[in-house]
Amino acid sequence: MTATPVRITTLDTYDIRFPTSRELDGSDAMNPDPDYSAAYVVLRTDAADGPEGHGFTFTIGRGNDVQVAAIDALKHHVVGRSVAELCDDPGSLSRDLIGDSQLRWLGPEKGVMHMAIGAVVNAVWDLAAKRAGQPLWRLLAHAEPEWLVSQVDFRYLTDVLTPEEALALLRKGRTGLADREVTLLERGYPGYTTSPGWLGYSDDKLTRLAEQAVDDGFTQIKLKVGADLGDDIRRLRTARTAVGDGIRIAIDANQRWGVDEAIEWINALAEFRPYWIEEPTSPDDILGHAAVRRAVGPVKVATGEHVQNRVVFKQLLQAGAIDVLQIDAARVGGVNENLAILLLAAKFGVPVCPHAGGVGLCELVQHLSMFDYLALSGTTEDRAIEYVDHLHQHFDAPVVMRDGHYTAPLGPGFSATMSEQSIAAYHFPDGTFWVADRARQESDT
Repeated sequence: MTATPVRITTLDTYDIRFPTSRELDGSDAMNPDPDYSAAYVVLRTDAADGPEGHGFTFTIGRGNDVQVAAIDALKHHVVGRSVAELCDDPGSLSRDLIGDSQLRWLGPEKGVMHMAIGAVVNAVWDLAAKRAGQPLWRLLAHAEPEWLVSQVDFRYLTDVLTPEEALALLRKGRTGLADREVTLLERGYPGYTTSPGWLGYSDDKLTRLAEQAVDDGFTQIKLKVGADLGDDIRRLRTARTAVGDGIRIAIDANQRWGVDEAIEWINALAEFRPYWIEEPTSPDDILGHAAVRRAVGPVKVATGEHVQNRVVFKQLLQAGAIDVLQIDAARVGGVNENLAILLLAAKFGVPVCPHAGGVGLCELVQHLSMFDYLALSGTTEDRAIEYVDHLHQHFDAPVVMRDGHYTAPLGPGFSATMSEQSIAAYHFPDGTFWVADRARQESDT
């Protein structure tokens, strides 16, 4: 008698918000009062003791209103599907979600709907890795190259990267994988920290956190810039004094400037030897990034956290517009699209330094960088994953840093599972934290 296949029974969504704006954690020139938030999704099955798939996309507060609604709009594509078939071929769901013609009209492949697709696709990969009993980085690194290529959508890419070229890159990337895995487990993957650099922090707090970062083993920190040039000069001088000459200082404008203003501002900060300038202008302005890059060397140009899809990344690479490519685990359409972007970076020889400045993003993106190191690029040279020290305690498998490095997670899944207690407390607007917070505010008035 044939066993009844296990199926997805529900796709549940949660609006999870944290009040980070109250301490100005996460503040920058474009986002002065962010409340780090997750539009969170759980895939449940009809297996009594089977794993669930968890995923999310990141917003900074009220964006959750529309992001949760967008994820809910995808339920009919997921509920009822065979778990085994989804986990054997997550790309099948990715293609169905992206190919929904009525929803695709809202993009295509960009914005709120594409991020919603990423949250659901990532939840499937979390489920697949849990069923396999492996952390996602290991599942990907040991997967057959042919299967990985089957997970990538090459539409719009083949003028630059063909499936045959991708297969060759992945086959080559496997050489030395076992030795690199030993190194990864012993040493971890390099990180850099943004924790000292939020724009709303005082100079004393910047100094204290920058010195702590060096003591913790980080060899690179990042500062937000772009609100006031005089303040940026003072803050960079403060940071350079705190960390000395041997530590890299990256700067991040969060899309604040036009092209000419970016060039003028970056050159005004050149005396402090910034390692890169991140998001100097609109993430859609490919030629603008190229113009900035030509004008501000040796300062490198980095971007990616707001790049909407693999096509824009392709063009940034084609145009020679960036020195550093920054993937985001929750901005594009999930693991499948990030595989395409990592392959593009490998084709062009551009280092990948992921964005992780948001709730849960460190937990997710470490898996993608570790796969890249083990089975594609084969190196960590000039590569590091962003780290911020906020909100990790809300996850069942929070990142572990040791001597400025991400320790490779060993538990099965994508490290995306948020604790039940945190969901109950920070579910907006009726979680226990938010109910108590409103009561305090009412009593104060």
